[in-house]
Amino acid sequence: MAKLKLDDVDHQILDLLIDNTRTAFTDIAKKLLISAGTVHVRVKKMEDAGIIKGSSLTLDYKKLGYTFIAYIGIFLEKTHQTKFVLQHLEKIPFVTVAHITTGKFNIFVKVRAKSTDHAKDIIFMIDDIEGVSRTETMISLEESINDKKRLMHRIFNEL
Repeated sequence: MAKLKLDDVDHQILDLLIDNTRTAFTDIAKKLLISAGTVHVRVKKMEDAGIIKGSSLTLDYKKLGYTFIAYIGIFLEKTHQTKFVLQHLEKIPFVTVAHITTGKFNIFVKVRAKSTDHAKDIIFMIDDIEGVSRTETMISLEESINDKKRLMHRIFNEL
């Protein structure tokens, strides 16, 4: 598949959708002074090219009672157990992100919990997975940067 060339209008559409994925195409069209049909066609083109993959919902986890964030480095007994361990991590709903990594850890995960006691229980669940030799936990005191737009604009400038 040929690489899709994005123009300034595509960038502006993506910019508005990153701010709020639920923005109506008619609202985007009004802001950009183009037709809603044009917005629809361009979004469809970007979806077909795999640039846009679905849309996401951002939750305020603090309001839902999940105020504790921890990052856990997982050491495996053997690296060939990675897939097996990942399958078991997927069964723990509090594990929200998992990366296979190089360096110190075999797998690095992000966990959301209600409290330190809840986090401890989650860590014990991870430790109990066959193939996990040990874990190392870092507690997030505050999420200071969570900004997709800066990277998006950098990518646009490089195109």
